[in-house]
Amino acid sequence: MLHLIAYDISTLDSAGQKRLRLVAKTCEDYGVRVEKSVFECDLEEREFSAFWSELNALIDPDSDALVAYRLCRSCVRETLSAGLIARPAPVLVYLP
Repeated sequence: MLHLIAYDISTLDSAGQKRLRLVAKTCEDYGVRVEKSVFECDLEEREFSAFWSELNALIDPDSDALVAYRLCRSCVRETLSAGLIARPAPVLVYLP
């Protein structure tokens, strides 16, 4: 299932800047960046659940925002994009 993850991390202090780096790195580990704070992640439900828990442990719920959208297969086919955006291609084979 494809998930679209977006976040807005408060960077008013050094702790916020660190959270921003950690959230971005975690998202890069699980998906592909399509905008500065938006990632597409093609994950099985169990893997997504672990990823979501990891992200929630990183943010400050009083000052940060985190959202995930599940996109069904037919919705993904109808996705439109324009300009300089790198759309992830389906993975054919995972190599160790």
